[in-house]
Amino acid sequence: MSDDAVPKRPPGPSVLVSNRQDLPVDAPALRALAEAVLRGEGRTEDELSLSFVTEREMAELHQRFMGEPGATDVLSFPMGEGGEAEDGLLGDVVVCPAVAVANGPDLDRELRLLVAHGVLHLLGFDHEEEAERAEMWARQERYSGVRIP
Repeated sequence: MSDDAVPKRPPGPSVLVSNRQDLPVDAPALRALAEAVLRGEGRTEDELSLSFVTEREMAELHQRFMGEPGATDVLSFPMGEGGEAEDGLLGDVVVCPAVAVANGPDLDRELRLLVAHGVLHLLGFDHEEEAERAEMWARQERYSGVRIP
């Protein structure tokens, strides 16, 4: 088999989307946003998955991996350490639209913010310290178009 017969991945980052819940989400726009964050951070060859899940599934993930009860709005599961991809795979971002809608009346706005936030976590950004928080918030605002206090 020649190299020409092997399907080639298009250039740029790759985001696989899975929607396992019932609230309306603009999956193509949110995929494009995740790709824009990756490109903006110089990660043009990385892949990640972006999943939209029910409150029940999110609560199970939150308990299993964080040891905390109840659903949360977003979780990030990096494949490598410190924002490093393993074999091009950066990790998974899981968003719960049902929890996101409780954050504010504009679900699209909340989902943009959470997707940008989750991807930045995969890239190694955090918000434990004030300086880290300021940097991460500035980046997520730049990518999502959503300003939070």
